[in-house]
Amino acid sequence: MSEQTDVQQMPSMSLGQRFRSWQTVLAFVTLAGAIVLVLTRFDVAWSETWNLMRGMNPLWYLGAIAIHYTTFFFRGARWRMLLENSARRDNLSFERRPILYYGKIILISWFANSVTFFRMGDAYRAYAYAEDTKSSFPRAAGSVLADRVIDLSVVGSLMGVGIVVLLIGDVDPPLILIMAALGLLGAIVAGLLSMVVLHRWIVPLLPQQVASAYHRFHDGTMGSFGRLDRIYMLGVLGWLMEIGRLYFVTKALGLSVATGLVIFVPMANGVLSAIPLTPGGLAVVETGISGLLRLDLALELALAVALLDRTVSYLSIIGTGGTAFAIRQFSTRQTA
Repeated sequence: MSEQTDVQQMPSMSLGQRFRSWQTVLAFVTLAGAIVLVLTRFDVAWSETWNLMRGMNPLWYLGAIAIHYTTFFFRGARWRMLLENSARRDNLSFERRPILYYGKIILISWFANSVTFFRMGDAYRAYAYAEDTKSSFPRAAGSVLADRVIDLSVVGSLMGVGIVVLLIGDVDPPLILIMAALGLLGAIVAGLLSMVVLHRWIVPLLPQQVASAYHRFHDGTMGSFGRLDRIYMLGVLGWLMEIGRLYFVTKALGLSVATGLVIFVPMANGVLSAIPLTPGGLAVVETGISGLLRLDLALELALAVALLDRTVSYLSIIGTGGTAFAIRQFSTRQTA
């Protein structure tokens, strides 16, 4: 049994169009304002931050890069399992591809999120998969949403672990950290409940074409939630790689950071980068990370950790993800 593809009905995903919108101008103004604020309102010895970064240990830094990219293996395996769950529940055919294929699509989506606004990379991930497999875009988008729900539930859980470790280590976490972890889990539950309400009482009142698309999206989301023990473990492994990245970054700079912060900060990175104010949370993430690290480090040291970490989690993604995106676009045009 198969579903008719509706990829052709998907609006153009041209990245260039996003940069011509008024939202882009507004976001860049916000970004510029944040940078000016940091440069002018805070007493930072930038030379100390730069000297620390320049004197980093290159082997630990390369280790941070290597461990960071292993996250795409675990994330790719998790997304493949979610897609397979959704297909099996509704007796649909499923083309099982290598894990690296799914990891590559996720990498490209991260690149798109890093250079566009409103997390367009998530939509592109669903579009690329639907285009490659000639399957339903709404169903693929539902699997991406399910993937984000699992991801954020893991983030919320690990935030809680980080807070407990901080308390054990006699570091008092700000109340806002606890509220953020609880709020994140609450938002996930509220979002899933709203989907149930929409599916039962709102969607039946919509035009048939819209209702049909939403049903595929809903089925793609809810149908993905199977084998949750293995899916959740893959999510934990993926985030452990990002925790490892931050640990390697601190070792590269010769710094010792509280274990609870090493666990908590990558989770905060994930949450802050999801805020669709700037591409990839640029300036928002750096400010948040350095602010959290100030619980254990001087401001200059915290900034050095935040900036070096972002060269891996942001700048390197633009390079590798952009290359993968260009290769994909070239291959698609060659086979068209």
